[in-house]
Amino acid sequence: MKSFVGNIAVEGKHIIKDFRLGDTTTKVLKDISLQVMQGEFVSIMGPSGSGKSTLLYILGGLDAPTSGHVLLNGTDISRFGDEKMSRIRRQKIGFVFQFYNLIPNLNVEENIMLPLLLDGKNMGGYKQQLDRILEIVGLANRRKHKPRELSGGQQQRVAIARALIGNPEILFADEPTGNLDSKTGAEIMNLLREINQNSGQTIIMVTHSPDAAKSSSRVITVQDGMIF
Repeated sequence: MKSFVGNIAVEGKHIIKDFRLGDTTTKVLKDISLQVMQGEFVSIMGPSGSGKSTLLYILGGLDAPTSGHVLLNGTDISRFGDEKMSRIRRQKIGFVFQFYNLIPNLNVEENIMLPLLLDGKNMGGYKQQLDRILEIVGLANRRKHKPRELSGGQQQRVAIARALIGNPEILFADEPTGNLDSKTGAEIMNLLREINQNSGQTIIMVTHSPDAAKSSSRVITVQDGMIF
């Protein structure tokens, strides 16, 4: 197994997240601080409602903390505006969710290349990258298939490839096996572990599954909005 762990990839400092509804305030995250190193594969676990997905979204810039800071490779992104944060997410961060969010009328390679197209990139310059990623996720012979022609596991592989096509610094995954049967889920976790070990891709994953968490190198437990 190769070791790629180096500098701090993402750091949360005293993250607090409150949700307000009328006169009621719910404290979801309560002064959380953590570091994830480059090349780590970290699982965030905890019971339903513990705040683990909220923490992931804040670390990935999909949500902002009520107070506290998120540093991506030393840059504080927690107060970036929508346009700047959107650019950071397209260029430096990859996301994989429980639901695949593929475009039904696009084939596999078109779905994978979509983030680059939206970012105005020249598609021709990414052909070798596309071919390499299709081989990594085992879909080289499915590149012209539409999502409806794929199994759930294959669709999740497309979603992973789409998240990786822009060479993100960090891959965030929110319950990536939550919509899959146990056998297919294990295959997806094997794929993520191989990507982490072979390329040094930093991965931060939320999961409720102890079996899925075994693929990671470290587990962070969140309960009642705090790390234990």
